[in-house]
Amino acid sequence: MSQEIDLRQDGLLNEQSVIGAILLDDQCLPEVERALSPADFRLDPDRALYEAALALERTGAKIDPVTLLDQAAKLGRPVSRDYAMQLMELTPTAANVGEYIRLVREDRLRDGMLELAEGIRAGVQAREDPGAVLTRAGQVLDSLTAKGSAGRLSTPTDIFTAFYRQREAVESGNARGFVCTQYMALDSLLGGGLLASGLYLLAARPGMGKTTLALNIADRVAQTDPVLFVSLEMDDEQLAAKRISRETGIPTQRLLMQLLEEREYTAVAQAASKLAALPMYANKAPTVTVDDIGVLARSIPGLRLIVVDYFGKIMPTPEARRAGRYEYTTEISGALKNLARTMKLPVLVLCQLNREVEQRQDKRPQLSDLRDTGALEQDADGVIFLYRDDYYNPQEDPDAPSLLEVSLAKNRHGRVGACQMAFDMTASCISGMTRRRTREDPEQLDIFGDRRKGRR
Repeated sequence: MSQEIDLRQDGLLNEQSVIGAILLDDQCLPEVERALSPADFRLDPDRALYEAALALERTGAKIDPVTLLDQAAKLGRPVSRDYAMQLMELTPTAANVGEYIRLVREDRLRDGMLELAEGIRAGVQAREDPGAVLTRAGQVLDSLTAKGSAGRLSTPTDIFTAFYRQREAVESGNARGFVCTQYMALDSLLGGGLLASGLYLLAARPGMGKTTLALNIADRVAQTDPVLFVSLEMDDEQLAAKRISRETGIPTQRLLMQLLEEREYTAVAQAASKLAALPMYANKAPTVTVDDIGVLARSIPGLRLIVVDYFGKIMPTPEARRAGRYEYTTEISGALKNLARTMKLPVLVLCQLNREVEQRQDKRPQLSDLRDTGALEQDADGVIFLYRDDYYNPQEDPDAPSLLEVSLAKNRHGRVGACQMAFDMTASCISGMTRRRTREDPEQLDIFGDRRKGRR
């Protein structure tokens, strides 16, 4: 029997898009499962495909169009291959599944409210007892209210199911609950890395090395997983120059503004080829809102980290802008936290500090130095400060690596503390530091990283 269906029917396209998103990318299934039940799909083929996906997910089996159709047939609810292909063709992208879910939920609530209104009308016209009509209507309204809260309310079982899923992932060695920065000392302070769903601030005064450290972290994560680097201060060529400088040791200003020697061209070509193979994506638009960042993030399959450089350049909504700077920075802070939770990814946001820090004798940053709004400190899961003493007291050898103090001033899920890194500003390279015992100096600091192996 043919399963050709007019997907332009009112409301059906939203439902088809949810199933199409699952067919395109099974990674969106947990988000759908949290918000929709099979009963929310009005067409039997859609319910059959959704129930098949849930059955495969419970057994840990691979989910793709072939396995979904096979599982639906095993459940006695066969769906044609042509219908599945039709859904995939009509779904623009799985990245917008959250919006499709919202539209389906609104459609189901509207259906329920219409049925409620028709039930009240029918009772009144039949001259039923008004008390009985109101009681029945109240029961239906309570049910609709509960349905409207579904997906926003976690039951006790939901809470601990999520925890044990995380534990299972950790025990299996496939934990996706955090992202390592690949700086051992910093990861140790963080308890392993940047927590998925966490909002982290990397804050310092201008020139301390925020962008350089963020780029170093992004490239390290991109060795294994995709990263989105939203740069609102530098264009693509400037970002590329800083990354190539780290790999080659050629100063950024030479890469951008001066002629290079033949051997330098060769080194640049090799570095560019290596870096181009990493899945680190950047924005093209010079201005973005938090919603724009979400759209970009959802378009990258397997994304593991979002970096935003920097907070003060994120565009507010027109309504928030009219309310004033404090209000719109508070709104942006909350929206970034919501983005992290919705995407189940760590979001690392670079921030500037107030000028008041310059007036203190000890210029090391404090949480009160965060600019514009107290919401930043409140919303953040972690706040990382950078400080270089040579910024204020220049060292005798300008070519020597600068000592970068990295301080974890807030850590919602663990301890706070500090570590040190070596910052080669000329080459945009930041290396971790550890202590090693030597015959000459048992407490000698040892810089470790690519440069010790003759590479930058």
